[in-house]
Amino acid sequence: MSGFRWLAGPAAARRWGGPGTGVGRDTVRTQEADPAGAGDVRGAAVARRRLLGAAGAGLVLAAAALTGCSPEADADAGGGSGSGEPSGDSFTTPAPGTAPRPLWQAPAAAGALGSLDTLAVAGDVVLVSGEPLVGRDLATGKELWSRPRTAVPGARMILGGGRLYLASTAYDGDVVALDPATGEEVWRSRLGGRYAQPRPVGADGERVYVVAGILEKDFSSSRNVIAAIDTRTGKAVWSERRDAGTEEYGIHSAVSGRRLVYTDSRENVTVRDTMSGRQLWTKKIGRSSLDRLVVHDGLVIVPDGRTLRAFALESGAERWSLATDEFSSFNGPAVLDGVLYVSDSTRSLWAVDPASGRRLWRNEALLDSAYPVQFAKVGNTLYGATRFDEDGGVHAYDARDGKLRWTWNDGSGSVEQWYVVSSGRRLAALHARKLSVLPAV
Repeated sequence: MSGFRWLAGPAAARRWGGPGTGVGRDTVRTQEADPAGAGDVRGAAVARRRLLGAAGAGLVLAAAALTGCSPEADADAGGGSGSGEPSGDSFTTPAPGTAPRPLWQAPAAAGALGSLDTLAVAGDVVLVSGEPLVGRDLATGKELWSRPRTAVPGARMILGGGRLYLASTAYDGDVVALDPATGEEVWRSRLGGRYAQPRPVGADGERVYVVAGILEKDFSSSRNVIAAIDTRTGKAVWSERRDAGTEEYGIHSAVSGRRLVYTDSRENVTVRDTMSGRQLWTKKIGRSSLDRLVVHDGLVIVPDGRTLRAFALESGAERWSLATDEFSSFNGPAVLDGVLYVSDSTRSLWAVDPASGRRLWRNEALLDSAYPVQFAKVGNTLYGATRFDEDGGVHAYDARDGKLRWTWNDGSGSVEQWYVVSSGRRLAALHARKLSVLPAV
């Protein structure tokens, strides 16, 4: 695999056929030096854009039904990636309003129909769900391994216990555990052949949790279960039938200690014990939650239309609620370094104390910027990946007040969703069928 010197501006456009041109299947674009510069980037001073009407906002929210949430195995499932002051690589901070250039770019198989778990980083390996499933070195972009017929495009990348868990592409009831460092299969489980199309929804160090249809004698599947598989052996350790009328789709989940928390398309939020599968409580919310939830410090925090609601993890008692403007609605939140960040459909960005629901700040001066729906944080900079918007991209905000520092866009003009995760001082960004890694500056 060959690298080349990054060419900025018109010269790059002439060589590569314009900003919308994709890269070859075996090509990784690399940058030799200064990460700050021109090319297909834009600063905070973007051209003013037409404001979205209420109908357009409704379409965006409807499309959000295709996204999911990322489970976390540690005590707080925050729905994003964050760090304080990471050590290691050092990159030059660009001038104010100027986005950095990618360190490298490579083709990717994922499209717009993936969940927010389409992109993941495991150690030094960046993973993109698709066909084939590929693991690349985060620092260089070098392809480390490739597995065909392993992950359907847009499948959730569920990580836990040092393993990557996927539903089989053969739709044969298998759940597959891979070593993300090598791509090698560790085990394969069929749940005794009793269930159809199991879908991993969460994992911790001991178990991977799946939702699967109950396979009837006529091969129909009108009821479903939630089950746990031992991460070491691939054997099912418990399964619990879900209530009648619940569906296998639209599950958004988080794992926190001994609690598995999930919402579904039937307007339920449910908590189960991870050791036994026993349902501790379930509660109706005002509308189907189309976005991720977070679990932090004993609270389950979910978006419910124009309200953020926090419930006690152990009892389900409501602890606080926070409302946005009339005719607006909250997107999925993330808790990073002890602060809850969330956007709303009127393009405001919020920072909230997750313990009390108290607003820390709200930036309403972002009408020219597509709103973010996935977050990462490095130092004092908050990064947000936008939903379906040709003028979106990866936004960088000052985490202390929400002011927009810069926006990076690949120039493709595609309205497909953006994804971002952080690792150390690098950001992995996925858009359309291109993977880019940026310095976190």
